[in-house]
Amino acid sequence: MKYILLLTLLLTSSFSLASKELDLEKFAQTYFKLMTATQSPNASSVELEKYLSLLTDDIGHSHLPYVVDDSRLPDGKESMRKGMTFYLGAHTEYEATLLNVFVFNKSAIAIRYKNYAKGVHPQSKQPIEYSQTMMEVLELEDDKVAVIRKYHE
Repeated sequence: MKYILLLTLLLTSSFSLASKELDLEKFAQTYFKLMTATQSPNASSVELEKYLSLLTDDIGHSHLPYVVDDSRLPDGKESMRKGMTFYLGAHTEYEATLLNVFVFNKSAIAIRYKNYAKGVHPQSKQPIEYSQTMMEVLELEDDKVAVIRKYHE
């Protein structure tokens, strides 16, 4: 009897774990919050690492029209870390508003948002200021972002 009860408990917990799916709408909200935190004037490696924790190690990334190749590479996350670290703290002002979330099947999300940034470019030391509407299409794999495609409207 004990074995039957134990087997029943094990099977029940296995089925409940297998049936637990990622809430893509909630994931999109979390992604937006963590991604925009990396752009704030006081952003540090702490905010960056929280954002990067949502990505696969071999993340593919495009940011049209600047970066067009979204191939997944073994050092994809490390490359993003390096690139994003260079720009940390470049903004003196940053605001972002999430406009839309679109969920596709169980493997893709698109987020559309408007942002405003002001600051100093870390390389040229020239003032920057812009406002834009963006869309990011996120392809997911194993509950992490595997490919990011950024588009300007």
